[in-house]
Formats: sequence, structure tokens, C-alpha cells
Amino acid sequence: MKGFIHSIESCGTVDGPGIRYVVFTQGCLLRCQYCHNADTWEIGKGKEMTVDEIIADLQTYLPFIKASGGGITISGGEPLLQIDFLIELFKRCKELGIHTTIDSSGGCYTEEETFQRKLDELLKYTDLILLDLKHIDEKKHRKLTGKTNQHILKFAQLLSEKGVPVWIRHVLVPTVTDDEEDLRRLADFIRTLKNVEKIEILPYHKLGVYKWKELGLTYPLEGIEPPTEETVRKARAILGAV
Repeated sequence: MKGFIHSIESCGTVDGPGIRYVVFTQGCLLRCQYCHNADTWEIGKGKEMTVDEIIADLQTYLPFIKASGGGITISGGEPLLQIDFLIELFKRCKELGIHTTIDSSGGCYTEEETFQRKLDELLKYTDLILLDLKHIDEKKHRKLTGKTNQHILKFAQLLSEKGVPVWIRHVLVPTVTDDEEDLRRLADFIRTLKNVEKIEILPYHKLGVYKWKELGLTYPLEGIEPPTEETVRKARAILGAV
């Protein structure tokens, strides 16, 4: 079983508890205007790696990872686009007693029967999902990502029904995702979920702008600066974030 991998970070500290071995998969359906990994969008590209290769590399870091209460996080791109690969990888991880996390936007979630069956299998081996909720407003979500958010909200509700632990993440972009009424609506939706362990506000940054230029793409948020500490503080208060 092979996966298409963009890159690997061996000692991540922001993508789940403890020190994380973070695998960035290749391929995504969303086109977020603030994406700092635009080079992960194209499906079927990246380095092909087997489950055995990833496990062998991961094991070299296990003493540090386990001592910190960490584990493996699969990010992207959108990991669920390679759900068969994730199932095999996470099976192996659980055999080794490794904490497993998926960082997902839910952007490829579907109620199609085959996907649902595979998702049920994957969740057996998944300890935590970092769920990126981009925008609660459907129209604004389309403008921001190019896609609706209806299936993403259904994904969040499904995870709640199944009791899968979730950390909600929301990227705070001035004039785009920081409207107080939108944040209150998002907070109301999050309160309907029964499985949320943490809510994180991720302040918008411009560290990935150079990738857009290298790819020959026009960066759509040109001129927008990161949010002020006061704006972040207000958003955290509304959402009940850490």
C-alpha cells in the first residue's frame, strides 16, 4: 500500500498532543485563499511511500514521541482522499501503541456507501481528529474555499454521533473569517457537538505566500495583514477557544 506524500516533519509540536510525527499528504479539493500549502493541492503527485517506509522512519523517533505523550498526525492536503492508505498505516500504528491523529478539513467527505464503510474502518484506529472549520456561512465558505460547507458540517455531526474526539480549528483572517456574527454562529454550531475536546484559533499568517508565487498563482489575500492580538482575544472569547 502506497501513499502520495508531500513531506514529513519528524518533530511537530502543534498538530495534536505531545511531539508529533507529521505526514503531509498530497492532494486537496479545497482551494482556500489563505492556504500555506498550495503545493499540496494537485492529486496524484508527491513522493510515493509505502506504509512500511513510513513506519520504519517513524520508529526511529518513537522514544521521544512516546515520552512526550505524542504520536503520528496525518495532515495535508486532505488525508481522507487517501483513506485506504490511512487505514493500513493507522492499523500498523495501533499495533505499535502509537497515538493517531488526522488533520482534516472534511472537504472530501461524502455520504456515499463505500466511503462511509471505509471511514468507519479508519475511525477504529483513530484517536483524534483536528477538524478545520473554515467558515460557518455557506456563501462565504464558497468564496473562501471554492466549495460548499454543507458536507463538512455533516462530517462534524457524524464524528459527534460516533463520539470521535475532536479539536476544532478556525483560521482567523481579518475581513474574511473574523466577523463577530459569523463567529457566534460558529460557536452555536460547535455547541451542538458532543465530542469537542478543544477549540483553537489559528491566526492568519503569510508564511506560505511565496509558494503561490513559485507556482505562478495570484495570491487572493494580498494586502491583508495578520490579526491583532485584540482581534484574536475577542474571537477566542466568542468561541471559547484556548
